[in-house]
Amino acid sequence: MTAGAVMLIALAVFAWGVASRRLERLDLTAPMVFVAVGVLLAVLFDVDQHAEGIMALTEATLVWVLFSDASRVGPRELRGDAGVYGRLLGLALPLTVIAGTLLAWWLLGLPNPWPALLVGAALAPTDAALGSVVIAHPKVPARIRRILNVESGVNDGIVTPVVMVALAGAASGAPLLQLVGGAVIGAAIGAVGGRLLRTAGESFAGPAVLALALLAYAGSIAVHANGFVAAFAAGLAFGHVAGRGGPREVFYVEQTAGLASLLVWAAFGALAVPLLPSRWTWPMLLYALLSLTAVRMLPVALSLIGARFKASTVLFVGWFGPRGLASIVFALLAVEELGPSADTAVAVIVLTVLISVVAHGLSAGPLAARYGQAARAEQEPGPVAAARLHTHRLGPP
Repeated sequence: MTAGAVMLIALAVFAWGVASRRLERLDLTAPMVFVAVGVLLAVLFDVDQHAEGIMALTEATLVWVLFSDASRVGPRELRGDAGVYGRLLGLALPLTVIAGTLLAWWLLGLPNPWPALLVGAALAPTDAALGSVVIAHPKVPARIRRILNVESGVNDGIVTPVVMVALAGAASGAPLLQLVGGAVIGAAIGAVGGRLLRTAGESFAGPAVLALALLAYAGSIAVHANGFVAAFAAGLAFGHVAGRGGPREVFYVEQTAGLASLLVWAAFGALAVPLLPSRWTWPMLLYALLSLTAVRMLPVALSLIGARFKASTVLFVGWFGPRGLASIVFALLAVEELGPSADTAVAVIVLTVLISVVAHGLSAGPLAARYGQAARAEQEPGPVAAARLHTHRLGPP
């Protein structure tokens, strides 16, 4: 990378830090801005399309995002909405993978079902970082924000074995064992690390937690378990046992993950987006649009039947399933494992993520505010209802 490219990225990061609040009022999100920065990099500089380290940076970013998001979720909240998580992860997610696979095989004209399964699985998980505007929006009910956060934190780990099977072209290993192994290893590392850091000094605690998240991921991968599930489980365990210092230490991880994610989106804009003009097709565009709407929203709606959510909530949860870092990781894995034979699959993944960055970025703020106001109005009685309730409680004059 040239000095000019480094200067542009550094200037963009600094400018975002200064102007992010004002830009977000215009419904411009960090992924949108930095994908544009990446495209500008590709236009101004000779960017190596096979740049080393992008895969490692993307995986590390996803690990830190999963760890920090999970550390904010309390065990009580997990138990309280266990049924909802079971519906979204045990029913909606598999239905999304199946629907995405069948649609890809039929619409994209793929030669066999394995690339179709790769596309369907790679585009099934949602992205907590890309959906951070909604997850952090104060007007959205805390329960809905928590549901979206946990779903996006776990679903990429669940589909990782499916992606691996698709890449191998045949079932290999034991996906369920990988998930359980990742959860056990991650929880153990997170709990032990959180307990040890309670007795340590604060001068280097933040970087230590940063390393702890990577340790959970790498330790799980070393024994062929699921590293992304391990990172999420480690965050859950760490948040439970870290004590008062935990939030401050996790804030360091969040800040680092935030910076790393900006670099990943810039790399996505510089390396992946310029390949689209020569590779996209109308069937790919149609698939991307259906993947972000019907393929996601219908399984969510089916899974939440009987869960006593209003239609507006079901639509809100269904729409805010942005595709981001996990899908990029899976696309990079496909390039690494399959080479040029994965071009169609990678192109449709890149196109879908790009549309998601724009569509979910522009709609996050307005829809979150609108939904939050509607949800609050439904929970709080109006003036007439409040007066009747007051009269009923006081009794007749």
